[in-house]
Amino acid sequence: MQTVTIIIHGRVQGVFFRKYTVDAAKKFEVNGFVKNTTDGKVYIEATGTEEAINKFIKWCHVGSPLSKVVEVVVTQMALINFNSFTIR
Repeated sequence: MQTVTIIIHGRVQGVFFRKYTVDAAKKFEVNGFVKNTTDGKVYIEATGTEEAINKFIKWCHVGSPLSKVVEVVVTQMALINFNSFTIR
């Protein structure tokens, strides 16, 4: 298991990005949370197997149907045991 932070840049607010992120997290069996930032980005903390996290990160490069992802920044962090995936 591993935990990563993911910061997504682009047109990612006001396009249901967080809702689709929850769906993707459930699909890939990833736990954690997603939230909008005050500077127009989306911030995610996610925990899962290496394979699940890699699939989730790949999804983040595409995002929701109306989003336009410009950049995805991933950083490894200390393991956090989340029980579910939520919107904050």
